[in-house]
Amino acid sequence: MHLKTTILRYILKNNFIAALLLLITATGFSQVVVVDSTGVVKEQKAIGDMESKTDSLKPFKKYKVEGVTAVVGEYVIVEFDIDMSYQELKAQGISTEDVSRCQLMGKLMEDKLYAHHAKQDSLVVSDNEINQNIDQQMEYMVSELGSEEKVAAYYRKESIDELRKELFEVNKTQKLAAQMQQTIIADVEVTPEEVRSFFYDIPEDERPVFSAEVEVAQLLVEPEITEESRQDVIDKLNQMRTDIVENGSSFATKAVLYSKDGSAQKGGLIGGVRRNSPMAKEFKDQAFSLLEGEVSEPFETEFGFHILKVDKVRGQEVDIRHIIIFPEITQATMDAAYKKIDTVRASIRDNKISFAEAAQKYSDEEETRNNGGQLVNPVRGDTRFDLTKMDPTLGAQVYDLKEGEVSKIFTDSDFKGQSSYKILTVTKRYEEHQADYVKDYEKIKELALKQKQIKAIEKWQDEKIKDTYVNVNNDYTDCEFSGNWVKK
Repeated sequence: MHLKTTILRYILKNNFIAALLLLITATGFSQVVVVDSTGVVKEQKAIGDMESKTDSLKPFKKYKVEGVTAVVGEYVIVEFDIDMSYQELKAQGISTEDVSRCQLMGKLMEDKLYAHHAKQDSLVVSDNEINQNIDQQMEYMVSELGSEEKVAAYYRKESIDELRKELFEVNKTQKLAAQMQQTIIADVEVTPEEVRSFFYDIPEDERPVFSAEVEVAQLLVEPEITEESRQDVIDKLNQMRTDIVENGSSFATKAVLYSKDGSAQKGGLIGGVRRNSPMAKEFKDQAFSLLEGEVSEPFETEFGFHILKVDKVRGQEVDIRHIIIFPEITQATMDAAYKKIDTVRASIRDNKISFAEAAQKYSDEEETRNNGGQLVNPVRGDTRFDLTKMDPTLGAQVYDLKEGEVSKIFTDSDFKGQSSYKILTVTKRYEEHQADYVKDYEKIKELALKQKQIKAIEKWQDEKIKDTYVNVNNDYTDCEFSGNWVKK
């Protein structure tokens, strides 16, 4: 049915936005290149020989490129870009079994178009943000292939630096494309009448079926960190600092050996820290209070205990190295935490206290405690979770719970690897049902808005393709693209 087709297409596009190295930029020429079926740029043609409408980027210089699949404006897509798109889909856990090279090619060309106009509209992304993405991608590829050398060889690059340089442009294009799409749909809204028309235009037997949903509350008890454990961590960091400052030990080596976060493999390096970076205030205070080469005293944030060294000051940014370690949790404190939550659970089941009151009084989770333990869906921003889409671990814990029923005690682990105990309850359950205009108005409004956004993007794309030089390699001209890329 038309509704399903439209919605699935929208979802597919957004999965690509989130998952691919979207390789963009595009358009603009006074001369263009011609690509033969082997993927080699053969010649230049004056713009008058190609199209009556032009855009405004600088003229081409003649060049030869192996494996070219398309030219959009003055930007080139090569086979490597499609290969990397597949790799990114896999890294995001998205199956590539039914994704064709034609589909990826079409998405890459769209993104070239978006990026070009993002530049024209002066949209920018920070180099630091791009480099963080590249670090994550490299970590994934190394974990898959075994070493940086193998990664470079797999992508037929002479060095890892050459690959990172290409990835930089790919990621920059991805970010610009996403920003341009958001700009296109930023002012798109739907009125109540449009929502009503959208819903009632769908044949009754084709209206969407909404999955079962639940609202969930949580109560969490963490084992106490003793003063002895805290002091032990501080003593360890002080000893490391002494070895570094007084004995000449390498901060980077200490970080590799002892630090407990992802930066350890890079010697604790975090580049491009700014005063508005999304980091703990205590961390940034230390980073901007030290001179280049200085090492901080041990300090604590909500994430653990740290020492850091300022590697380099670059204007409003600093490159730092840090070491983070966590206090040890004793079995005695674990046992005490379990006993506490077991007692609270018994009181709830005996109706001596409500779950919400117990969460407010006993839960150690600050984010949910004041709301009676109620969890918020991070994707939708409300309290409802689709059972078919929620985190598998959480879903398994609440799937069979009835409204008001309290779960058994679960062991949970945080990013520090420290264990805690939690109990859950389903505060509201919504069974699977066909869409109802009154009960499901907000969801229907969301679908209507998405459809209108898709139409806005398609209209924008159709207009911009007409004004942009596009040349698709003969090997791809038979692809069924969503846009008129071959200008038939």
